[in-house]
Amino acid sequence: MDWMAINDSLRFNGFKNQQMRFYLTNPAPCPYLPGKVERKVFTNLVVDNADGLNELLTHHGFRRSQTIAYRPSCASCNACQPVRIRVKDFVLTKSRRRVINRNAGLVREPQPPRATREQFRLLKRYLRDRHVGGGMAEMSMSDFAAMSNESPIQTVMFEYRESDAPDAALVAGSIIDILPDGLSMVYTYFDPDRHAESLGTYLILDHVRLAQELEVPYLYLGYWVEGSAKMDYKSRFEPLEILQGGAWVPFESRKTR
Repeated sequence: MDWMAINDSLRFNGFKNQQMRFYLTNPAPCPYLPGKVERKVFTNLVVDNADGLNELLTHHGFRRSQTIAYRPSCASCNACQPVRIRVKDFVLTKSRRRVINRNAGLVREPQPPRATREQFRLLKRYLRDRHVGGGMAEMSMSDFAAMSNESPIQTVMFEYRESDAPDAALVAGSIIDILPDGLSMVYTYFDPDRHAESLGTYLILDHVRLAQELEVPYLYLGYWVEGSAKMDYKSRFEPLEILQGGAWVPFESRKTR
């Protein structure tokens, strides 16, 4: 991690005057690579100009979780690499169009960042099916609410339903942070029984479409982890940029580093 660049950015933008502190978590089993141990560095986002701080840290590879920004900081591993989609250059291939067409009947509606029981029930079904034994498997309603309700920055939730009828079934949801240069996908979840619709892929494609409508250049996907079955799917959404050596570079250039 390029701490010199991070400190220079904090100082230039006035955050050093707030006496910011970064902390390191204790070692814990890595949720992505068997046999590995992970540690994270994190800081509090509840400060003056929280949106500005989150933007700055996102550009340095941090992610938001509740009221903190974190980034992997593992001594012997650098597998977790921040990636973002270049929205303007994103092309709908035939396979991507098929996914969009399969979900053409879904209606996306923005919601204020206030978690509901209906959302939580769908999230728990998703976690039980897709992430058994994962770090979020034991999430409670209060934990879920903290992901959205307690956000110190501009956050929106999207619900995807089968129609715009009041009693239409909730099919998927997302928690999205709004940045000046893009959207950051904090978390997405969907009905795990709807295998044929490729809902996970569709949610990313639909957020690319939203970013294009908003005319922002990037969709931040979080961490790509080479060798992890859970996270390697992100490499399918090129054109991507990856944060390496303190700079965002084309994803394909990782092969030369």
